[in-house]
Amino acid sequence: MANVTVETPLAEGSRPAVVWGPIFAGAFAAIVATVVLMLLGSGLGLTLVSPWSAESASLTTIAASTAIWLVIVQWLSSALGGYLSGRLRTKWVGVHTDEVFFRDTAHGFMAWAVATLVIVGLIGLHTTTLLGAGTQVAASVAGGAANAAGQAAQSSGQNDPTGYLVDSLLRPADPSRLATSGVEGDQAAAAQASRILAMGAIQGEVTPEDRTYLASLVAARTGLAQQDAQARVEAFLTKASEWKAKAQQAADEARKASATAAILAALSMAIGAFIASVAGAMGGRQRDDDELLVISSAR
Repeated sequence: MANVTVETPLAEGSRPAVVWGPIFAGAFAAIVATVVLMLLGSGLGLTLVSPWSAESASLTTIAASTAIWLVIVQWLSSALGGYLSGRLRTKWVGVHTDEVFFRDTAHGFMAWAVATLVIVGLIGLHTTTLLGAGTQVAASVAGGAANAAGQAAQSSGQNDPTGYLVDSLLRPADPSRLATSGVEGDQAAAAQASRILAMGAIQGEVTPEDRTYLASLVAARTGLAQQDAQARVEAFLTKASEWKAKAQQAADEARKASATAAILAALSMAIGAFIASVAGAMGGRQRDDDELLVISSAR
């Protein structure tokens, strides 16, 4: 009868492959390192800013320096947390070397994941608090401004959404009749010009008819010749277009900068996860090597 060999299960089989103690320890170290390095970066960043414009660094330099420092913080804290999570874990007995390497790598990655979740949660809570306070302040200011604007609009008759169409219907042939001297004439002329410009902003341009009427209104109000008044209106509309183009360009640059920052942040976090995993494997290998040295010296 053939002998049947029964393999005894390894003692480590009942032990979980994930040890949360070293993971939390590494994550805590990574969080503390992030806070300390961020404070250091804030101090170094303040040295770039000076109340004297000639001595202060440019906005581009400050933004680039901030981005580089954030990447450095991410990598250093990830390396520290991953290394500690691998180094502090007790050695598994009866586990293949490749499995030990994988577990140490996984512990480093888990330490990075826990630290990242905590930091993102704290940042989100802080941002939510700031946005809540800012929203309340903005609501108070906007409410006061809306009340003031509503009272002003009610007194001047500008709260009618069809005001521009009514103005077009009742425009006098001679704008001087509208732009009479006195406070009432000033308010009426300013209100009508404001509605024309507001409609031009909505449509994207001021129609030739409105341009001609604005020039006639300016000529009647200021005493300029029709040609000079037309030149003033065209200069004003050109400047308004330039302001609009600059605002659109600034918004587009902000959009591109936000997209670039998001991509860089994602890549930095991915590299940080890799660094934490490698550091965890290095810490575990150094732990095993030190234990072998202790055993050899004891013999």
